Amino acid sequence: MASFRRTSDSNDERKVRWYHKLRDKYRLVILNEDTFEEKLSFKLSRLNVFVVTGTLAIILIFLTTYLIAFTPLREYIPGYSNANLQKDLYELQVRTDSIGEALKNRDLHILNLKRLLSGEVVPLPDQSPVQTDSIIRSGYSRISNLRSKEDSLLRKEYEQENLYNLNIDSRSSPRQNTPVSKLNFYAPVKGIVTNRFDASKRHYGIDIATGQNEAVKAAYDGVVFFSEWTAETGNVIAIQHTGAVITVYKHNSVLLRKQGAYVRAGESIAIIGNTGEYSTGPHLHFELWINSSPVDPEKYLTF
Repeated sequence: MASFRRTSDSNDERKVRWYHKLRDKYRLVILNEDTFEEKLSFKLSRLNVFVVTGTLAIILIFLTTYLIAFTPLREYIPGYSNANLQKDLYELQVRTDSIGEALKNRDLHILNLKRLLSGEVVPLPDQSPVQTDSIIRSGYSRISNLRSKEDSLLRKEYEQENLYNLNIDSRSSPRQNTPVSKLNFYAPVKGIVTNRFDASKRHYGIDIATGQNEAVKAAYDGVVFFSEWTAETGNVIAIQHTGAVITVYKHNSVLLRKQGAYVRAGESIAIIGNTGEYSTGPHLHFELWINSSPVDPEKYLTF
């Protein structure tokens, strides 16, 4: 009778569904081995254990994926390239182009300085050489240079009218051998001279204080042979004029003409600024060089 009862009980236990066992409550107790004092206890079930274990596994997988995909640690995994490789290549390319442009400008600057020191003046844009063979092909060699009677009378009349004219502007037809004393310079700005020329202190120009954002004018016709940024004097522009004359304009905020440009007297070439380590306020540092030597600009210009 007892054996039959045990068999029926075991059959009833087998009929209990497996998912009911997932909800069975268990207690996890942590005891002190010596005193059997209960330190911690947890109520657990198989379902809770599965849920917690699965959640921890998902979090671990997510963190591992994040570390591999979005942190530099992926560089240590074979098959992954450096994330900054493309950026570094682009920056190197930009620097290479900048260095190439700087070298080109430096070579042009050195060439202009060599011409200046040797007494050779940079040819102006409108002074292109004329080929003799083109003159022959065009038939100009057959033109007669004999003056007519009317032409002689007109020349004589014009010479008489301008015989005592003292207001001839030398800027209209600049020449290489024009004396510096006869050059009519144009004041680059109108303002107050705050620091005068002093060669003993290596101050080879004058400082002119004027209004902010005032335009800087070219002192005479010439070719820009330097138009760049320098750490000490900020934006600098220098112009080569006729008669081995050079004018330099420093501490500008903006340069309006590039190297190699031809400018006229009174033409805007820069904007007054306060750039460079040696600048203490908005002003123009103006230098005048004649035959490779600095001179006092106030002897030639009025500000």
